[in-house]
Formats: sequence, structure tokens, C-alpha cells
Amino acid sequence: MNDIPSSDNYIPAPQVSRQRYKKSERTLDRWLKDEDLGFPRPIYIRGRRYFREADLVEWERAQALKQGSGTSSNPSPSIR
Repeated sequence: MNDIPSSDNYIPAPQVSRQRYKKSERTLDRWLKDEDLGFPRPIYIRGRRYFREADLVEWERAQALKQGSGTSSNPSPSIR
């Protein structure tokens, strides 16, 4: 069974930052600026940012793999 959410499920930035990662929206801005981190890019609808849930899940898995292998010089901010 595939546990990746539907590609049509979009989450508003405030919900991503506060509920999913327990971080500020400013932290999301920093993650987006850090190209090495590879944080998923949002889409904009009427000036508001939304993130595809499937992209977030994929990024979280990649960060967990990096952290588990010990090859990352910058541990995932979502797992700290």
C-alpha cells in the first residue's frame, strides 16, 4: 500500500510551519533559501503559499535517510 498522500493535497504555509514542523514561517523561508537542503517549493494561489503534501513526505523521507546514513553534514531541521 502506498502511503504517499494524493498529489492534489495542498497545505497552507502556516499549517506546514506550525503544525507539521513546529517552526515559524520565517524558518520555512530559510529552508527555502538553502538550496542544499532541498526543501520543496510552494505554489502560490492569490499570494498565499501552499505546499504539496506528497512533496513534503518525500523530503522528510530523504532527510531521514540522510540522517540515518550519517552522510549529511547538515542534519534535517525537521527531525531535530
